Amino acid sequence: TFANICKMFISMEPSPMTDKIDQWFGGLVNGVRAFPLNFPGTTSHGGRKCRQKLNAFFREVLEARKNVDNCDDLMSGLMHIEDEQGKKLSDEEVVDNIVSLVMAGYESTASAIMWATYHLAKSPSALAKLRDENIALVKSKGGSTLASLTITRDDIPKMKYTTKVVEETIRMANISSMVYRVANKDVEYHGYTIPKGWPVVVWLRSLHTDPNYYQDPLTFNPDRWDEPAKTGTYQVFGGGYRICPGNMLARLQMGVAQSRRKDKLSSTAKANGWCIHGFP
Repeated sequence: TFANICKMFISMEPSPMTDKIDQWFGGLVNGVRAFPLNFPGTTSHGGRKCRQKLNAFFREVLEARKNVDNCDDLMSGLMHIEDEQGKKLSDEEVVDNIVSLVMAGYESTASAIMWATYHLAKSPSALAKLRDENIALVKSKGGSTLASLTITRDDIPKMKYTTKVVEETIRMANISSMVYRVANKDVEYHGYTIPKGWPVVVWLRSLHTDPNYYQDPLTFNPDRWDEPAKTGTYQVFGGGYRICPGNMLARLQMGVAQSRRKDKLSSTAKANGWCIHGFP
């Protein structure tokens, strides 16, 4: 997952340097989750140091980009994007966006892929349907084995069942378990008043497993996505102006990952009699 992000974001191939960047992001994520005690020896302080190293690295990449032709990646897009008044992002804003997007999209996507593997290993019928779809895609490209499958951008819309597996995985996994907002006016809710300015935490796990919205909600059933979810009941990436900007990246990465791992998963599940209770 991290190697793919490095390629898409800054056109960087795996190397000892990307290994260091990976470690810095790990430290940054741990620091964000830690109690904010900013003095040497604390996890929060270590996270701040990792952020400084990441900022310095991406500033160097940004400066080098100014002397070369346009690259087809996210950093280049951020450097050249303009608002309605023709104003571009500052260097600091480009770096901040890159670091924030990698941090938001890396670990959460990897975790979602793990949960997809887990649920598919325990759902032989879903795994079989996923495999059949990929075999059909292989044959349409003139291939003979799943190992030869190379997925392109044009293939994604054809992978209907894969898309349903992705949506069902992130519904059940709830990588972001809650969303935080502030009431911008007094709100009446079920006989209670939420005063203006109060913080509000929406518990998404409860929303996505509510039997009023999802039949048999704790069962992994990709076919439930033959029908779209009711408005407001599916908030895995938030919504409105604050929707997660990496939502399509996460879906894409998960779809490709499941296509590449299904053969190994099939043999593992069969060897265990379709009764896997841990992780394959």
